[in-house]
Amino acid sequence: MKTKTLLTTLVIGAACQFAPQPGRAQDIDNFAPVVVKTVPEAGSKDVPPGEFEVKITFSKEMADQSWSWATAWENSGPDFIGKPHYDADHKTCVVKVKLEPGKTYGWWINSPKFHGFQDTQHHPAISYLFTFKTKDH
Repeated sequence: MKTKTLLTTLVIGAACQFAPQPGRAQDIDNFAPVVVKTVPEAGSKDVPPGEFEVKITFSKEMADQSWSWATAWENSGPDFIGKPHYDADHKTCVVKVKLEPGKTYGWWINSPKFHGFQDTQHHPAISYLFTFKTKDH
């Protein structure tokens, strides 16, 4: 009898876990920010070499002076010219870089180790792999 009662309790508990839960509606302000746009476009293969402004746009306003441009592999990030900053919209992070011809670049915008890109409520942005390649000349 105890085994049947225990089994019934486990089955009901498991079924309740997948049943719709009443509660408050989701609020987008409580979700982590995500990358919604990049310049150059992620995966581009024809970015002009030389000085270039890289832009990462997020879904929410972001905390200033907080970022994590983590290289995706050894030497995958270009040299920065100056410091990153946010545009007036507080959603777009801009950094001027020096790009070499015929090179593939890659950053993790946040990563499992680094999560400096955060919204104004301190929610870290979801990690995003950003890669692109420059023209040969």
